[in-house]
Amino acid sequence: MKTINNLEKITKTLEESKAVLLYFSGKSCSVCNVLKPKIQNSLEKKFSLMKSILIEDNLEISTHFTVFSNPTILVFFEGKEFKRYGRNISISLFENDIERLYKMVF
Repeated sequence: MKTINNLEKITKTLEESKAVLLYFSGKSCSVCNVLKPKIQNSLEKKFSLMKSILIEDNLEISTHFTVFSNPTILVFFEGKEFKRYGRNISISLFENDIERLYKMVF
């Protein structure tokens, strides 16, 4: 997961990429720290062509995407928000939701 804390770079990545995952996290968020490796593992094994961006403690970017709690995951396909996950995230549900559209795009 690549850390980007610049709204312009994130917007450009969303415009240029077929699939992007934004992971909103906080450095002192214990749930975020436990969930992040599981999401990274899922991306590496099942969704390797999806770009992933880590956003830590950035109020400007969080408010731009209407994110008010951590962890929050936003999944974009072809520049459009497809799914939004917050707080209690099931890895199996996450994978099932994304798999079908991911296969259609790639």
